[in-house]
Amino acid sequence: MTVAAERASLATWFSLVKFSHSVFALPFAFIGAWLGAGGVPPALTFLWIVVCAVAARTAAMAFNRLVDRRIDRLNPRTAARELPAGVLRPGAVLALVVVSSVVFVAGAFALNPLCGKLAFPVLFVLLFYSTVKRFSWLAHAVLGLCLAIAPLGAWLAVTGSFEGDLAVPLLLAGAVLTWVAGFDLIYACQDADVDRAHGLHSIPARFGVPAALKASSLLHVGTVTLLIAVAWRAELGGPFVAVVVLAAGLLAWQHRLVRPDDLSRVDMAFFTLNGWVSIALFLGTALDLALRNDGAL
Repeated sequence: MTVAAERASLATWFSLVKFSHSVFALPFAFIGAWLGAGGVPPALTFLWIVVCAVAARTAAMAFNRLVDRRIDRLNPRTAARELPAGVLRPGAVLALVVVSSVVFVAGAFALNPLCGKLAFPVLFVLLFYSTVKRFSWLAHAVLGLCLAIAPLGAWLAVTGSFEGDLAVPLLLAGAVLTWVAGFDLIYACQDADVDRAHGLHSIPARFGVPAALKASSLLHVGTVTLLIAVAWRAELGGPFVAVVVLAAGLLAWQHRLVRPDDLSRVDMAFFTLNGWVSIALFLGTALDLALRNDGAL
């Protein structure tokens, strides 16, 4: 064990799982919960949703870093990550995967029996994603599916059953899937040459960066279309529609920042703008439902 590994701090663990990137999934889980409850969900339910979302994401990210540690060592962009750099030990990261998985399953059962039973196949999908790029360029879609589970799971956490109109959470899940797959395509463009050289699969490596960016744009058109469908099906009004328009503008700006011959602003497109998209959509949903409920009093 290296000296660095002995001195690993909490910040190092947060960096390993990119804890700050929770901003991508959590707001959509909250949207699912708010729509399922028709307003603010019960406090205890909300707490367990947060626990489950954080634990599931931690397990998935730690597992991804664990199984990719040798691949990361070959990529100049990722060689300094905690495992290839020797800052953390594989055994310690594996322990984090196990503990986080147990917390996720326990939290799901604490929500309701249905969520508890579904926790096992959900966990399989979350961990399976890390293997997909070894045999398929559809890894971007699988990542989108992983995050799309969040709003649907939060809806079921609140409702406790599949009864009723599932169109709203399914449309929302579709919007998240296309949104995530679209921005993951942009991010993957940075590694197209490395992936191709080491036999890894991605759309940029298989079809080229220009084609990947075009596919990303089409996916994000799909995202906006599905969000409009959510607004129509859930009978959401002005606040939600306004943030959908804002989200569309942010996504369009994202695509103006990145060109096939200039990927220097990928981080801004990937992290900053997409974080604002998810937060804005949640705030619009919460405000819309609050105004509707006040009007019903």
